[in-house]
Amino acid sequence: MDAAKEAQIKAHALALAELLYNETDPEQVKTLAGIEVAVRDHLLAHVGPEIGNFLSAQVAARAEDENDTSKASSGD
Repeated sequence: MDAAKEAQIKAHALALAELLYNETDPEQVKTLAGIEVAVRDHLLAHVGPEIGNFLSAQVAARAEDENDTSKASSGD
């Protein structure tokens, strides 16, 4: 991955961290174990599903494009 993409990921990750921190019980982030649970919970509840939905949409769009190309090239 190039440096520009890594910088974008870092900036977005920090913005997400701030948003999710504001939604986290302050008591939960007083220990490393609590932080680990909070991070995992946020990733599973909010971040992971959005990434999964995005990737699924990309695959579906690619498959649709391939189907359209196949129909056009078959003369139908």
